[in-house]
Amino acid sequence: MATLILGAVGTLVAGPIGGAIGALAGNTIDSLAFAPGGRREGPRVKDLAISTSSYGQPIGRQFGHMRVPGVIVWSTDLIESRETSGGGKGKPKVTTFSYSASFAVAISSRPIHAVGRVWADGRLLRGSAGDLKSAGTMRIHHGHRDQIPDPLIAAAEGGNTPAFRDSAYVVFEDLQLAEFGNRIPALTFEVLADAQPLVSLGQLAPCASTRPGLDILPHMLGFTDEGGPLLDSLAAINRAYPLTCVTSGTDVEIGLIEHAAAQLPSLAEPLAIDRDDGSAGAGRDQFRRAATTEPVPVAVRYYDRDRDFQPGVQRAIGLPARARELMLDMPAAMSSGGARHIVNAKAQNCRWQGEAIRRTVAELDPGTGPGARVQVPGLDGVWAITAWEWSDQGIELTLTRLPPLLADAAISDPGRINPPADLPAVPTILKAFELPWDGSGSPGTPSFLAAVSAGAGNWSGAALHVEQAGGLVPLDAFAVRRSVIGTLTAPLPASSSTLLEPAAELHLDLVGDDLAIGSTTVAGLAAGTNRLLAGREVIQYLTAEQTGPRSWRLCGLLRGRAGTEAEASPGHAAGTDVVLIDETLIPLDPALIAENGTTRIAAIGLADDAPVFAALEADGISRRPPPPVHARRTIAPNGDWELCWSRRSRGQWRWPDFVETPLIEEQEAYQVGVGNVDLPLASWQVQSPRLALEAGVIASLAPSASHAPLWVRQLGTYVPSQPTFIAQFP
Repeated sequence: MATLILGAVGTLVAGPIGGAIGALAGNTIDSLAFAPGGRREGPRVKDLAISTSSYGQPIGRQFGHMRVPGVIVWSTDLIESRETSGGGKGKPKVTTFSYSASFAVAISSRPIHAVGRVWADGRLLRGSAGDLKSAGTMRIHHGHRDQIPDPLIAAAEGGNTPAFRDSAYVVFEDLQLAEFGNRIPALTFEVLADAQPLVSLGQLAPCASTRPGLDILPHMLGFTDEGGPLLDSLAAINRAYPLTCVTSGTDVEIGLIEHAAAQLPSLAEPLAIDRDDGSAGAGRDQFRRAATTEPVPVAVRYYDRDRDFQPGVQRAIGLPARARELMLDMPAAMSSGGARHIVNAKAQNCRWQGEAIRRTVAELDPGTGPGARVQVPGLDGVWAITAWEWSDQGIELTLTRLPPLLADAAISDPGRINPPADLPAVPTILKAFELPWDGSGSPGTPSFLAAVSAGAGNWSGAALHVEQAGGLVPLDAFAVRRSVIGTLTAPLPASSSTLLEPAAELHLDLVGDDLAIGSTTVAGLAAGTNRLLAGREVIQYLTAEQTGPRSWRLCGLLRGRAGTEAEASPGHAAGTDVVLIDETLIPLDPALIAENGTTRIAAIGLADDAPVFAALEADGISRRPPPPVHARRTIAPNGDWELCWSRRSRGQWRWPDFVETPLIEEQEAYQVGVGNVDLPLASWQVQSPRLALEAGVIASLAPSASHAPLWVRQLGTYVPSQPTFIAQFP
């Protein structure tokens, strides 16, 4: 650069001759600036930096695609929110505190095209699809000159709000901080400064001239100019990309050796001179071998695009590893293949043993000054003018043959990375229902539950609410784990619910292909495992087999469990909801839910634009005893009927031998009736599981109860059980 600047100044002051003298002086400074052994240091590859809020931090100019930390330029204090839940039926009230913050982060001092992913404390905060993984809002200001102030900052700061024109920045509004220890996390941003991942010399040095389309730095996908002298950034690039610097009048042109070789001027014929020492004949060139003294780099450090812009290393092909070796720092984003090509080319250039010639010409050609690439008639290859000397006999040029261009490197490996999953946010799926009591807790407390799930993707949970008086009241529940929810893909036939059906099958599709169902044994069935709710019927199953990404076949069914035989008798149509009964179900506070009728439950997750509702139809099944079993009628010779049955109890999945089944209800009572259950023709209430009907009573009922059913049901503490058929009147 010094060659160019001093050459331009000399031309301005004293014409072409002054320009030549200035360029000669600048050539010495320029060689010191760009020489690998010089003292000038440009930017280097660093570990991933994080956002800061210190005063005086430079905001870099971003080019191509880069991952940058940014500087926090505005922030609010932590915003505290509180939510109180509980307090029903003797439960204490619980107040939960959460914290959020709003802040702005400057990421580029030149306009940008877009922002891609955002990382917070190493975790993905914003995905490639633009979805935030945490609650909050993110706005991008691209840094154009007509940029207006952010409305949030303007509302807080009033008329003194800066628009940060010519600077791109990102505003986070009400970002929830619970996942980050209630503090603003360390942020890094994938900045898409340009539409394409390209970096050109014209962008980096707009004060210099470049040839459009011929100034693209190959294999460089992104670069950050962190400020300071422009020469520092060019020196860093020159370490990997040999640059050409040509002056023409007051103009400075920067380019690449590869691109400069496209159209080259021919060098003028040598001038016939007569030297005192006779070192060269008239009109002939001096030839010598020129070997570079630059050390050979064996590897390059760079920011690997395929590893989320983390620092990577690629070694030159054919160079063995040594204890002490030269590492080329290239603080730019590249692919592994591009970095391998760069270090191979640099190593070849350093090892290149080229020829050098000295030629004296009669006149100064502005197009063939120091740094220019030319062709020498009669000689192969591309030659660079590395020095010139003005003498009384003409202009003596020193030229060096450049190494040939290197072909693309072999396929390289960027290395292993375990990136955070970038899954799209998926909406919440909610089912609410009442289940038969399972034997845990108080038998008098209704068992209301919610199954909360989502499809395959990013789902961070959902808060549950109950609808009351047109508003939502928070429930003391937050779903974190996904429940297994699906739908029947084929009708499920009716069942008598008496024995295990080994050949019976249930086909269903789950809501996500990453959900799974396990198998069990007959002993597991006896212990109450592998239960699911199909419609309102509780079913147990033996084996589960996956038949597709989301499709499953369940075999070996035990139907009508926990007193739901009545739901099994009609069967279920395709499309019926199915929920696996396991520990992921969320218990709901019965104090906030109507014991009879329909209550709407709402779930609100990160990806839900509106609350997701599910109707909970409470019918008292959790406090209803199961219907009696083994009902029998014995007719005595005199015409009397002896009726008997066996009692069942709520929450008793096991049938232990030699142990009386616990009562659970406050007292043992049964109702035996004839005809309609709600309006029986006759009924009897007994305290034990048997009843004797005399022949006279039967005869008196015969005219009105002809072909009417005789049934029995247990009278529970809260509601009676479903009836069990005993016999039919003649």
